[in-house]
Amino acid sequence: MSGVERHALVVGVRPELREEYLALHRAVWPQVEQTLRECHFTNYSIFVVENTLFAYYEYTGDDHAADLVRIGEDPVTREWWTKTDPCQVRIVPETDPGALWQPLEEAWHLA
Repeated sequence: MSGVERHALVVGVRPELREEYLALHRAVWPQVEQTLRECHFTNYSIFVVENTLFAYYEYTGDDHAADLVRIGEDPVTREWWTKTDPCQVRIVPETDPGALWQPLEEAWHLA
């Protein structure tokens, strides 16, 4: 792969679990972060506005789909998701079947 792939996603956060979700992310488990790094995820941020979460990351590897599978196979990350997933709710039409976080189409980029 040449260059960097930019990815953005959106999901809702359940109002009654918003503070729990934010607290979890103030202390992300080190192994979750390490797995993301090992799978070529960089510059990863999650932003919040009211009850909407927006994520942005850059992917620097050669096989995004395979690295997503690797992340999903990591037992620590899977345990992390048991804490974070209940806080989330899909808010846009399903574009990625089965996923809470829905990808966003890039409309513009300043290079």
